[in-house]
Amino acid sequence: MTHGTDSDRFSGDGPDARPFDGDAFEGGAALLHRRAIPSLFEALETQSEGTVAVDRDARVVWINAKYARMLGIADPAEAIGREVEEIIPHSQMRQVLATGQPILLDLMLFGTQRLVVTRFPLTDDDGAVIGAVGFVLYDSLHRLKPLLAELSRLEAELAATKRRLDEGRQPRYTLQSFVGDSPVCLEVKRKARLAARTDAPILLLGETGTGKELIAQAIHGLSARSGRSFVGVNVAAIPETLLEAEFFGAVPGAYTGLDRRGREGRFKTANGGTLFLDEIGDMPLGLQAKLLRALQEQEIEPLGSDRPVKVDVRVIAATNVDLERRIRDGRFRSDLYYRLNVLPIRLPALAEMGGGLEAIAESILQEIAARTGLPLRGLTPEAVEALGRHRWPGNVRELRNVLERACLLTDNRRLTAADLAEALPDLGDVGPAESVSPAPVQGLAPAEPQPLPGYDEAFDEFERGLLGRALAASGGRATEAARALGISRAAFYKKLARLGIRGEGKIPLSPPGRGSG
Repeated sequence: MTHGTDSDRFSGDGPDARPFDGDAFEGGAALLHRRAIPSLFEALETQSEGTVAVDRDARVVWINAKYARMLGIADPAEAIGREVEEIIPHSQMRQVLATGQPILLDLMLFGTQRLVVTRFPLTDDDGAVIGAVGFVLYDSLHRLKPLLAELSRLEAELAATKRRLDEGRQPRYTLQSFVGDSPVCLEVKRKARLAARTDAPILLLGETGTGKELIAQAIHGLSARSGRSFVGVNVAAIPETLLEAEFFGAVPGAYTGLDRRGREGRFKTANGGTLFLDEIGDMPLGLQAKLLRALQEQEIEPLGSDRPVKVDVRVIAATNVDLERRIRDGRFRSDLYYRLNVLPIRLPALAEMGGGLEAIAESILQEIAARTGLPLRGLTPEAVEALGRHRWPGNVRELRNVLERACLLTDNRRLTAADLAEALPDLGDVGPAESVSPAPVQGLAPAEPQPLPGYDEAFDEFERGLLGRALAASGGRATEAARALGISRAAFYKKLARLGIRGEGKIPLSPPGRGSG
């Protein structure tokens, strides 16, 4: 058996097979190429919704009638010689001319529509770009509907996420949120306004709960950076192993478990805005050196990178510890302290507010009512006096906790000293000026002290007597009793059920063991 050559196999086997003619094949391919190009152009021009051609200067040299009508041009000749952007505002033909590269598939905005377009460069025999041609594949848009729907969904999600991030990074507080008109409060506000005029670092000093972040946000809102991000971070809340990446970012692959896109870092997120570093006294020494460099050079070096990145960030730091003592103990760098302590602002403790305490409490009660839907409460003069006797080691946070608890425990529209004492027993301690000692009775030995009841037991006893007296005063009519107590009828019945009061005949008119008067 005789095996044919390669050319035989390509040209076919058998008696009628002819030898492969390379020259003829090349000639046929060239002819096919020459005919295919005009045919392809004609097909695209016919099937598309618009075709336009420009010269090397991006001036229109040809446009078909369909595209002209779409653009609102009655006569295609009116477009000839004009720069393509004059008639197609979002055209990318000039980019094709500059790069010599086609844009095979693109979406171009036209009015409220997105058109599918393709663009090709035109070259001469030497390969030099002499123009470009573009087609609007509008009639193929329906084939891309799933892709366009997904694109629209992703764009909507991205826009919504960006809005949420921008909203979350905008300050929630203003200087008016720092309530109080005492001299110490006014001094804090004065310094905050001064601090907002410059980009110098600020150090906020004060006990926990004194409103350091509130003042930081207020300064940001008053500054020239108010339109940019406010990024707050609690140094003590981040594990030490993650602090560097959290602050300065990390490049992809910097450490195991890092997302392949890397990590941006808080400095980069706050670029152009304000970075608030709370509890700066708890920052590890190693990270303090990098923070100092970032403040001095306005540049950071992400973890795993050897290229510094420029940033424009205003830093506000806060602490509730004695930094000077930590410097003496070797736990805080003195150079960083002096860099941060350009404009220190000390926030007063609640016990130092003096007469401003009442205004703060009333502001908190308004906030509680707005947030919880509970009725707006006020304070009796005795309640204000009781608040002033407490030292408030937790400052505003503790005050807010006590007031909200009192609002939940009583239906009184104005909180009394007794209401506050239920929420915080220490407030019930009577001061020396108010102490009253009963006169001794001749011939009677002092009574044996009675054991104190539990809190829940005492509260139930008080509430049972209160409900009973209200019902007695209203002749047993629950609706009137509830109205007299300032609560809803439903809430009144719930209290009756909780206390096991089933019928009017079983309701005691006073707490057990006490007189009715």
